[in-house]
Amino acid sequence: MNVGAAILALAVLVLLHEAGHFFVARAVGMTPRKFYLGFGPALVKRTRHGVEYGIAAFPLGGYVKIPGMHRPAAADVRGTLHVEQQHELAPQFEALDAALERDDEAGARRIVDDLKPALGGNRQLQELEWSLAPDAYWRQRAWKKVVVIAAGPLTNLLIAFVLFVPFYSEGQILLTRTVDSLLPNYPAAAAGLRPGDQVVSVAGHRVTANTLPASINATHGRPFKLVVERDGRDLTLGPLRAKLDQGAYRIGFLIKGVSGPRQPLGYAIGKSVRAIGFLTRDTLGAIGGLFVGKGTHQVSSAVGIVRVTAAAYKQSFADFLGIVGYISLSLALLNLLPVLPLDGGHIVMSLLERVRGRAFSQLAYMRYSAVGLTLFMFLLYLGLRNDFSTGHS
Repeated sequence: MNVGAAILALAVLVLLHEAGHFFVARAVGMTPRKFYLGFGPALVKRTRHGVEYGIAAFPLGGYVKIPGMHRPAAADVRGTLHVEQQHELAPQFEALDAALERDDEAGARRIVDDLKPALGGNRQLQELEWSLAPDAYWRQRAWKKVVVIAAGPLTNLLIAFVLFVPFYSEGQILLTRTVDSLLPNYPAAAAGLRPGDQVVSVAGHRVTANTLPASINATHGRPFKLVVERDGRDLTLGPLRAKLDQGAYRIGFLIKGVSGPRQPLGYAIGKSVRAIGFLTRDTLGAIGGLFVGKGTHQVSSAVGIVRVTAAAYKQSFADFLGIVGYISLSLALLNLLPVLPLDGGHIVMSLLERVRGRAFSQLAYMRYSAVGLTLFMFLLYLGLRNDFSTGHS
């Protein structure tokens, strides 16, 4: 159940990211052609008002197909065909090239229609047809393209804020003197300590919830007696010796915590805003550090993300919300990196096209994407290396 909740949370974050693109694209006049839950072959699909909605075979996240991301080029279709087909359809492609060269889009659309009987299932032909549509992405004004692309990361940023507010509304966890659980192979279990016992004194000194760990550490491995309250009566356990563990003397039990009073909404909102600023600074700093070899052990893949999220879900629902909020913020920041195929790369290309006064070709996008894909594969390698090495330690 914990892993299932973690996978579902990650899928929902990706789906909401795509929904941000979808609804903003429609709002500015670019009608997406597809909106899918999941990836791969379609299991269920339905077309409504020119948009194909569907559920795919691999239900992790989703995607939105915005029409005409690149300037139309007949070569994009020609390159997908066998040599025989290229020769057979050469007259149509030459006419298509000429029509595109003189910006005769009506003529180009007619030629595309003529090619459909022979190439009806060709995805690049469909892409070319979409790029000739009036609402194609590449022909829109720069501000429209930027807001459509930025809508995905901004949706994740908003989700992070919304999840952080209830996380910070929860009262702080207050420690008690009550034993919550015992660790195996430690002195506490051997001495007969039980969950539910309330620790009264350590080595003859009464303790509070805050002084209990320090009092045990102060024994420095010397024998001492532990007095606990059980079923309304004081009971003496020991003598027992604390053992050195990670720089402190411990006897091996966990203290139960209770939730304190809830925080006011204004406090939670302010704390959420500050947390977003702090986490953004640290995340961007960590990404920058990767280029000089720092912090590579902190990179995580989807495997590690699911593991951490599942652990948070097991601990408490508030912790789960906090972790999911942090992952949503990380998705927003990662997608804003200025490389394709990430959203930040599309924003950079849109701004460059505005300065250039002309849209780039699909080939230019593909060349720039090679940089981003190389970075992605490097991060994926680091994440999987870290996640699996941690999992087996």
